[in-house]
Amino acid sequence: MRRRLAAPLVTAAFAVAAALLPAATVHAAPADKAAVLSSWTQTSASSYTAFSAARADRGAWSAYGFDWSTDYCTTSPDNPFGFPFASACARHDFGYRNYHAAGTFDANKSRLDDALYADLKRVCATYSGLKKSSCDATAWTYYQAVDKLGS
Repeated sequence: MRRRLAAPLVTAAFAVAAALLPAATVHAAPADKAAVLSSWTQTSASSYTAFSAARADRGAWSAYGFDWSTDYCTTSPDNPFGFPFASACARHDFGYRNYHAAGTFDANKSRLDDALYADLKRVCATYSGLKKSSCDATAWTYYQAVDKLGS
């Protein structure tokens, strides 16, 4: 009889203790990590802005365990012909590294490459005339490289 009562009482005690623990002791990051990662790797300017703000304050996101490392544009120039592509490449690296770590890279690669291209086109939109045409062509070349060769 004692054993039958003891198990439910222990289970109830653990449930009460868990409910009373402060929220700070609960590690909720993994459940939210995929949503945060997705929100920072969309093609929109607002997604890029949110990623940039988070990258500037990485400590605030440390519980998520994101890989912030980057080699920028890998073996391609980070600022080809003076066009500042490095930040777009850093976000692209962030997406590649973190989706690889999550085991969902293949399902997200196309969007990550599209986001890089959108970021590069936003850089090019700040130019006009021949300089813009040159930037657009360079952005297209970078996009084609990651689309075909990125892994």
